[in-house]
Amino acid sequence: MFSSSHGLPAGETCGMIQSAAAVVATLGVVILFHELGHFILCRLLGVRVERFAFGFGPELFGWTGRLGTRFSLCAIPLGGFVKPAGESIEECSGARDEYYGQNWLRRLMIVFAGPAMNYVLAWLLFAGVVCFNGIPEAGLEPVIGNMVTGYPADAAGIQIGDEITAVSGKRVETWEELARAIHASPGKELELSVRRGSQVSRKKLVPKKDDSTGKGIVGIMPKPFYREVGLLESVWEGARQCVSLTVFTIQTIGSKLLKREKPDLAGPVGIAQMVSRAARSSMEDLVFLIGLISVAIGFFNLLPIPLLDGGHAVLYLWEGLSGRKLTPATVNKANNVGIFFLLFLLAFATYNDFSRIFSERAARKASQPK
Repeated sequence: MFSSSHGLPAGETCGMIQSAAAVVATLGVVILFHELGHFILCRLLGVRVERFAFGFGPELFGWTGRLGTRFSLCAIPLGGFVKPAGESIEECSGARDEYYGQNWLRRLMIVFAGPAMNYVLAWLLFAGVVCFNGIPEAGLEPVIGNMVTGYPADAAGIQIGDEITAVSGKRVETWEELARAIHASPGKELELSVRRGSQVSRKKLVPKKDDSTGKGIVGIMPKPFYREVGLLESVWEGARQCVSLTVFTIQTIGSKLLKREKPDLAGPVGIAQMVSRAARSSMEDLVFLIGLISVAIGFFNLLPIPLLDGGHAVLYLWEGLSGRKLTPATVNKANNVGIFFLLFLLAFATYNDFSRIFSERAARKASQPK
C-alpha cells in the first residue's frame, strides 16, 4: 500500500483530505450565504458595498464590479465578510449610499438579512434531501442509523450501521425493545452486544439521564426507511425542519438556564468532528448537517449579543423607539462588551470540545476487553 511522506496510509490520508475539504466547504457555504444576505439587502436599499470577500487574510484572486464592489477570494477559506461604505459610525459622512446614512429601520433590515439567508439555505437543503430521498421514518430493527457526538454510545465506540443484538445478556429483536431497556436504566451500566459485519463485540456504557423525561438515553437513532414524497411536501418538510430545530434550540437553552446547568456547546473542534463524520458517512448526512449548522448560525446571530446581528438590531431598535441617534461612544462600548463575551464563549466551547474528546477516549479505553 502506498503511503504519504509522513508515513500515513494512502486511504487514511485521503480520508483526512476529504474531511478537511468537507469542513472548509461547510463553513464556507454557510457563511457565504449569511454574508450574501447582507450584500443583497445593501444593494436593494442603495447602500454602496466596498468589498465582498470569501475567506480572510491576503487576497488570492479578485475583481472589481461595475458598481465599485471588490469581490475577493482570500487565503483562509473559513469565513467571509461584506464591507458596506460607512459601516463605521465614526467614518460615516452621512451620504445616502452609506450604511450609517440609512435610517434605523433600513439598517435593521440589512442585519436581519444575514440570518434570514441562513434559514433559506437550510430550508433548501432540507427540502432537497427530502425530495431526492423521501421522508425518513424510524425503522423497526435494532440497527443504528445515526448518533449524537459525545453521548455514551459514541464514547463507547458504537458506530452507525451496528446492530444491537442483546442488552446485558437479554436478547433484543426490535428497536422498541432496545429503547425500552435503555430508557429504564438511567445511570446504570449496561453491556450491549454489538454485531458489526460478521463480528460480535460487547460494549459497556452508562445511559445518561434525560432532564425532561428522566429516561436513560445513549445518543442513538434507528436506521430509517424513506417514504417517497412530492415536491410540495418536500418544501413543507424543509420548512418544518427549520422551525422544529429552532424551537428545540430555544427549549434546550431555556431549560439549561432555568436549571442553572452548563450548556453543552460545540466549538470549532466539535463542529469539525461532526462534519468529518458526516462526510465519511454519506452525502445525505453531510447535506443535512450543513442545513443544521446553517440554522444554528442563523439563530445564534439573532441573539441580542453585541457584535452579532441581534446585538446590532437591539441598538437600532433603541434608536428608533427613543428617537435618539446612536453615538460612537455607545457603539464602541457595546462592541467591547461583545468582544469579551464572544471570546469567553469561544474559549468555553473549545474547552467543551476537548473535554468531550478526552471523555470519549477514556470511555473507549474502559470499554475495551481486558
